[in-house]
Amino acid sequence: MYTTKLPRTSALFISALLGGVIFTSCASSEQTANKSAPQSAPQIAANGAVNQLPARESNLSQKAEVAPRSRPQLIKKAAISLRVNSVDRTIDAVSQIINQQQGDLIGLKQQQPKNDNPRYTATIQLRIPENRLEPTLEQLAKLGTLESRNITAEDVGDRLVDFQARLTNLQKTEANLQKIMDRASSVRDVLSVAQELSNVRETIEQIDAQLKNLQNQVAYSTITLNLEAAVSSTSPQPALGLQVQETWNNSTHSLRAFSVGLLKLGIWLIVYSPYLLIFAALVYGFRRWRRTHSPRLAQTPESTSSD
Repeated sequence: MYTTKLPRTSALFISALLGGVIFTSCASSEQTANKSAPQSAPQIAANGAVNQLPARESNLSQKAEVAPRSRPQLIKKAAISLRVNSVDRTIDAVSQIINQQQGDLIGLKQQQPKNDNPRYTATIQLRIPENRLEPTLEQLAKLGTLESRNITAEDVGDRLVDFQARLTNLQKTEANLQKIMDRASSVRDVLSVAQELSNVRETIEQIDAQLKNLQNQVAYSTITLNLEAAVSSTSPQPALGLQVQETWNNSTHSLRAFSVGLLKLGIWLIVYSPYLLIFAALVYGFRRWRRTHSPRLAQTPESTSSD
């Protein structure tokens, strides 16, 4: 009995021992796996919800780095003054520069020499694409002696964004009003919506015109060029024949004006002749009455003295 029970107990003990070893080994392997898991967990969960916020932050930072900075919307105006040898030839050269730079001539004012300013001057206004402003100014400066140069810029980026936002909102309002108008059943509702739609479209046209005007001013820069002749010029003395001809014309014109004036005076006298005759008759009668009564008035004091 003893000999038979000993092998059974030993077998059970050995099996229990092996089970404990296997269990502890499995537990230790799980612990090591859990300890090593935090190193690989972020990489595995990078596509999951655990590491989603850092991924978004990294994407935003990448977009911030990649997104280019908005270019300022500037309206540029330049003014340049030159002293040149010949104003006429310089104007021709400016026309060639304008054609070369794909610009437009928007104003030309020439002033002949005067007593207070004996120099020949001219003012030219031209419009040039914004990217060609600096090359154009350099070419203009080579036409003469540079007296002054000035460039001003105004940033209208905020105004452009505001106009675009307002235009977008108004276009959405127009679309909604059009839908309401299509679903309107009564004439009164149709007329009311049509009036509101007309007001919205009018506002859209105004804002669109202002937006295009600003965009045009940003796309094209304005240059004001002032030219002044380096040498003062005096008007030449006219020839003798021209002087005689001018004197003859002035004298005949004066004689004609004097004759017309006398004719007009005669017409006025003829028209008012009845009144003039009445007035002359009154004056004549008064003077005659005075002559007839003056001796009697003169004799009255003598008669009183004799008495």
